[in-house]
Amino acid sequence: MSFAQQTTSPNQPNRRRRGIERFFAIVALINFCLVLFDYSYIPWRDFYFRTVPSVTQQYDFFKGIEPHRETERYLAQVNALEQQIEQTGLQSEETESLLQELQFLSNEMIEDNPFAEANKSGSLAKIKNQIRARTNQESAHKAFDLFWSTQHLSPQNLQQEFSFFDTQLRPLIETNYYRDISTNGKFVDKFWLIDLPFVILFGCEFIVRTFAISRKYPDLNWLQAMLRRWFDLLLLLPFWRWLRIIPLTVRLYQSELVDLEPLREQINHDVVINFAEEITEIVGIRIIDQAQNALKRGDVANWVLNPNSRRPYININNTNEVQAIATRLLDLSIHQVLPKMQPDIEALVQHIVINSLNQSPLYRQIQNVPGMRRLPDQLTEKLATDISHSAYSTMSTFLQDPVVIQLSNQLVENFIQSLQVELQKQQNVQEIQSLVIDLLEEIKINYVKGIATEGVEKLWEESYQLRKIAQQ
Repeated sequence: MSFAQQTTSPNQPNRRRRGIERFFAIVALINFCLVLFDYSYIPWRDFYFRTVPSVTQQYDFFKGIEPHRETERYLAQVNALEQQIEQTGLQSEETESLLQELQFLSNEMIEDNPFAEANKSGSLAKIKNQIRARTNQESAHKAFDLFWSTQHLSPQNLQQEFSFFDTQLRPLIETNYYRDISTNGKFVDKFWLIDLPFVILFGCEFIVRTFAISRKYPDLNWLQAMLRRWFDLLLLLPFWRWLRIIPLTVRLYQSELVDLEPLREQINHDVVINFAEEITEIVGIRIIDQAQNALKRGDVANWVLNPNSRRPYININNTNEVQAIATRLLDLSIHQVLPKMQPDIEALVQHIVINSLNQSPLYRQIQNVPGMRRLPDQLTEKLATDISHSAYSTMSTFLQDPVVIQLSNQLVENFIQSLQVELQKQQNVQEIQSLVIDLLEEIKINYVKGIATEGVEKLWEESYQLRKIAQQ
């Protein structure tokens, strides 16, 4: 039993953690779907009313929606008329009274426009267009008066006219509604009753996560620990609920329920392509402009020509690193590299000597003397070997000779001093500064032109290929 526990226990925390992550990701997905449904309910209520009427009957409560009294009374009057005609027929006082009532209610509906409160005036416009086309009347008032009259209705077309009303006009009238207004002057919205359990759940989870982060990183206070998961705060906001797509996306990605890696790469690609070109241009131009301004102010010339005005250089180990590096590289070249290259150097020197001697008539005559044909070649080989060894020995000796080192340093210092004297002449300074400024301007123009022409798409592809190679 203990062995089984030891073999399975290392994976249990990870599985439990992954299970918890996926649970909250699914809960966040359900909550976001409800948010989207709530946002779409008012604009798409007609669709929901026709396809899932049971849902609208329940959800109207959360939006403060109830049937509009005027349009409901109108439909009830039509239903009463149908029943009355079935009982007493068209030619009866009761039927005539109901027809007159419908004429009155129709004109009242046109004048009062009960659809305006639900922002559905378009429905009333469709109703008027339909009734005018049905009765061939230009006025909607006259059209309704004619439609609800025994002059228009007859036993022959009664069923057809009621079918027209039920299929064309009734759906438009049925979808009208009245929506309550709260004390703050806004429409009643009780979605928070549905959202509250989710907010409480996410709030408790956020507190537990913050506590776990503060335990894992003792240097963080609670505020800093909260900011580590700042996007989870969007799940707790009672407004701008559409922003919950951000924590939902993060949770789906971290729980591995959805593979968003291709989307992340595409977003990175688009962001880099859109901004890298402009940023690169701005940075490059800014650097060149700074260099040009420094040249125009004379900062560079003053720095080169007046060593005493330079900012003090901080040396942390009392060593001239540049000189030490140069000395070390030269030492490696003489003692390690040149000995390995000596055969190649001897072959090169021999080739040069032979080519030089071949131009001499005396050398060619010696080669024609019997028994002396190999002697020039032996002499050139010996000469090339002696020259290479002599050059190598001379260089090795010079590197160790303090007099040579002192003379070399003196030569460099005198060269720098002479160059500074010449550069201090105003004519030379102005000419060099002007040339350098023009050169920088040409670089800036061609640099920006090159970026605009080639873009950064090629650079992005190269970077992407390098990352793939590094991952493999």
